[in-house]
Amino acid sequence: MKVLIVGAGRVGTSVAENLVSEQNDITVIDTDARNLQGLQERYDLRGLHGDGTQVAVLEAAGAADTDLFIACAASDAVNMVACRIARQHFNVPRRIARIRAADVAEYPELMGDDGFCIDALISPERSVTAYLHSLIEFPEALQVVEFAEGRISVITARVGQASPMANRSVEALREAWPDVTACVVDVLRGGRPLQAATQTVIAPDDEVVLVVDTRHARRAVRQLCEAEKTVRRVMIAGGGNIGLRLARQLAEEGYSVRLIERDPERCEYLAVNLPGNVLVLQGNGTDEDLLRRENIGDMDTWLALTSDDEDNIMSSLLAKRLGAHKVIALINRPAYGELMQGSHIDIAVSPAQATMSELLRHVRRGDVVAVHRLRQGVAEAVEAVAHGDRQTSHVVGRRVGELRLPKGASIGALARGEEILIPDGDTVIESGDHVIVFVPSRQQMARVEKLFQVSASFF
Repeated sequence: MKVLIVGAGRVGTSVAENLVSEQNDITVIDTDARNLQGLQERYDLRGLHGDGTQVAVLEAAGAADTDLFIACAASDAVNMVACRIARQHFNVPRRIARIRAADVAEYPELMGDDGFCIDALISPERSVTAYLHSLIEFPEALQVVEFAEGRISVITARVGQASPMANRSVEALREAWPDVTACVVDVLRGGRPLQAATQTVIAPDDEVVLVVDTRHARRAVRQLCEAEKTVRRVMIAGGGNIGLRLARQLAEEGYSVRLIERDPERCEYLAVNLPGNVLVLQGNGTDEDLLRRENIGDMDTWLALTSDDEDNIMSSLLAKRLGAHKVIALINRPAYGELMQGSHIDIAVSPAQATMSELLRHVRRGDVVAVHRLRQGVAEAVEAVAHGDRQTSHVVGRRVGELRLPKGASIGALARGEEILIPDGDTVIESGDHVIVFVPSRQQMARVEKLFQVSASFF
């Protein structure tokens, strides 16, 4: 697939490095030649120095035969105008824009063919905020993502030493959970996947990837883990867009929220625009005296959400040492995230991975509704809709055990109308089923996509 990306900043770089690894033909446009040089030195892609809103630059970049156009420059205006030019002048079939402004999605006329011709919006701030909120709702979980309009969850959790599920086989879990619609699709031990089979025994400290009916999620996770107390007190370092969104949402849901921001002017803005039950503090998250004064040891959750990775790491380590029960740090650099995850920092959140999960459903072929990256971006879980019949589809009318899934891949759940099913080998896929597939390696996704593509005769 030929992909044209406008913007080689943090988001554009993340998009490029993820898509180029899947053997796409990538061209990146940016006004900063240094950004492009760094990308070209690291990846097999083409860089073009120029303005992505100029017709001549887009033409030189090959917009005329581009399959997917992704505008993720720092400016919303640039991204919107670039998408309009890509559609009206070059007839690019799919166009995605990174938009920071929260209200653009509320005006669909701005996105349509009479507006800026945008097929889909991606918002890193919105994606990260939603992800952080899910981690607060499930304090025992390391990762929570949702499918089937929130009715199915895929949760990664660490098995507690005192868990009633420790030292049981994957097969035995289903017997132990007769009233829970869930299954284990992957087990990691010491950071390495075991490609869990029915006889795999789950040990304490293993990380388990669980596909579960969302209504049963809390019960299943608390049986896997040592149940934690309900989170009510949250302290956030960083009052940027993500900190602001999360603090507002939590306060509206009744959480006790304290927000630390170093910029005095931003503090004033936050105090005016946040609910009155959010305490805004001017200061630095690495200030030990400030944290002690604000009783950090009483906090259920600490979140470091500034734009500085080093500050987030240091403030989280300090908060943990001073008694914060659970600490979550926003870390942009992948090497830092992998190093800190599971150390004194309980969860390292990558904005790039959250953004890619939102973007990937527009990149994947077949009728893909949602895609989420798991295990620091190594694995994926995908929601695909089965269409056609036995003659036109590779999956419809066939038993799960017949499907030619890649090695290690598995079908975790089906959403069939209002019903949530955990399939076994004899379950037959029906047209219209929303199928949740766990794929242990991104390189295997092409085979999964092909399974859910129907033949031309279907149309």
